[in-house]
Amino acid sequence: MTRRAARLIALFAAIAALPAIAAAQRDFKPPEGPTPHTAAGKVDFSGVWSKPYVPDMSKDGRDQKGMSVLPFTPWGEAEWKKYDAAEGDYTGACLPFGMTRSVNTPEPMQIVQSDKYFTFLFEQNSWFVVVPIDGRPHRQGIPTWFGDSVGHWDGDALVIDTVNFNDRTRLDTIGHPHSDQMHVVQRFTRPDLGHISYEMTVEDPKAYTKPIVNTRTFTLRPDWEMMEYSCEENNKSLWEGRIKPPKAPKP
Repeated sequence: MTRRAARLIALFAAIAALPAIAAAQRDFKPPEGPTPHTAAGKVDFSGVWSKPYVPDMSKDGRDQKGMSVLPFTPWGEAEWKKYDAAEGDYTGACLPFGMTRSVNTPEPMQIVQSDKYFTFLFEQNSWFVVVPIDGRPHRQGIPTWFGDSVGHWDGDALVIDTVNFNDRTRLDTIGHPHSDQMHVVQRFTRPDLGHISYEMTVEDPKAYTKPIVNTRTFTLRPDWEMMEYSCEENNKSLWEGRIKPPKAPKP
């Protein structure tokens, strides 16, 4: 089987599973109650969360209201038109999805919170992002797949500011582009026990003429636990003919 065929089969399997996943999420009733707080008096965002699937950033994640066409610059439009997932998307090689695309996927996400850090654990490929909230500035370093994030409190809202991305990822599943000039601001509020109101603002002057704002709601899933996830390009088990198990010693 070719790598391209394997990618297409995996894509079709994922698409086929989406209705069942969506139905299970619709039938789930989130816990009810007031917004929880930590011992320090801050809103407590801890927990495992269900994220809506947003494959297309030109659709709003909360109500799927269309934004029509994203406001491309000439460079951004050229990058969008030449993109063809069938010719090879970087995710098919198990490379990191990047910040925006990881949030846009439906796999669970766990938030682990302390007074100095927020840690986001993505079940997809077991990726994680650690965000300091102690007032430190952005680091100056090599651009990365998930960028460099720092956070702060704005009243009861958590605001995460991320810069220093590389240009090797895409905003979403259908492949909207971005450049290494992308700047992402995420805003989290928790109106009650069972929900997070989430807003993502993407600014990229090389790719878009104005900011892209996308909103959605995360749902607390106390019945879920994060599971192990492994993606290795063209992976083969060691016992698939490459390495034979040692023979048992003769009596």
